[in-house]
Amino acid sequence: MASRSLGGLSGSRGGGGGGGRKSLSARNAAVERRNLITVCRFSVKTLIDRSCFETIDDSSPEFNNFAAILEQILSHRLKGQVTWFGYESPRSFWDYIRVACRKVSQNCICSIENMENVSSSRAKGRAWIRVALMEKHLSEYISTALRDFKTTRRFYEEGAIVLGEEANMLAGMLLGLNAIDFSFCLKGEGLDGNFPAVIDYTPYLKFTQSSDSISSDEEELRTLGSSGSESSSPENVGPPFIMDENSWFNKCKRVKQKYQLTLEQKGYLEELLRLREDQLSESVSQNKILLQRIEDSDLAHKLEKEQLEYIIVELQDQLKSYQSLDQLSAEVSLSQTSLDPGQSQEGDGKQDTLNSVSEEYGTDIEVPSTAAALWCR
Repeated sequence: MASRSLGGLSGSRGGGGGGGRKSLSARNAAVERRNLITVCRFSVKTLIDRSCFETIDDSSPEFNNFAAILEQILSHRLKGQVTWFGYESPRSFWDYIRVACRKVSQNCICSIENMENVSSSRAKGRAWIRVALMEKHLSEYISTALRDFKTTRRFYEEGAIVLGEEANMLAGMLLGLNAIDFSFCLKGEGLDGNFPAVIDYTPYLKFTQSSDSISSDEEELRTLGSSGSESSSPENVGPPFIMDENSWFNKCKRVKQKYQLTLEQKGYLEELLRLREDQLSESVSQNKILLQRIEDSDLAHKLEKEQLEYIIVELQDQLKSYQSLDQLSAEVSLSQTSLDPGQSQEGDGKQDTLNSVSEEYGTDIEVPSTAAALWCR
């Protein structure tokens, strides 16, 4: 009986140790996901701040760090490709992007596939990040890929960032990069696929929030912390922050500025809405007037067309009558020309008869013109 109890005790301890190791690994995975998303958010903020003073290109350390962070996020728990012999070869996030982003309109997938100076899969993925940023479509690509959940589960293992709640935050963060004009050279050293992406955490370890900043990093960190299920455990709850009077004053100042900004935006949106409603009503009235004008012009054109058709019919009838008159006049002229030569010959013959009679009697015979005319007839 004693041996059984000891065995049961040891088994329960062993089971508890296995459960503890699983919970520890799950907690570490959640911390890794939150860290990558937090660093990505800091990187996007740094890029937006830096773009106000200089152009972002391949020589910018802020961009190189952002590209490395995004590559790490898209490569997090990426499945390998199983060959015919059962071996698993590593994959690049480009293999996932070129399949999941085919549905994006006017995508750059084919152009990157046909690039001559880019051969490896990792280099194509880095070229895609640069092209998508220059086209201002990186957030659209990521959102389209994440919506294709079937393809995403086929390429990633459980616990990947793109399969968790952090993925939606990623697409929202990348939307702010559409306001930046990037300029990259797609033949630079940054596309070398032989070296892995290395993140420099130094700028973010000394990252400080200015007192004049409106956005609160503490609220965003609290939101990120509440996204994982493990973050709600008592082990992750730390001691409360000790804030002095100046910190409370700065916090109240930020809240007041945020409230004033929101109030101003509300007034601006209301005024804009009123203006748009007035423009809409005016456009509707103008549209009605234009439609009435179109109907009137169509009716006028229809009446004018009917009048023109009636005039054409009358002109055709007149033309036919004129043609018949021309034919009649031509026939009359032909008949006259056919009768004139016979009359001239008959008159000449009668005149010759009169001449011969006068020569025979040796006297001139005068015939009155009227009588001669009647006799000739």
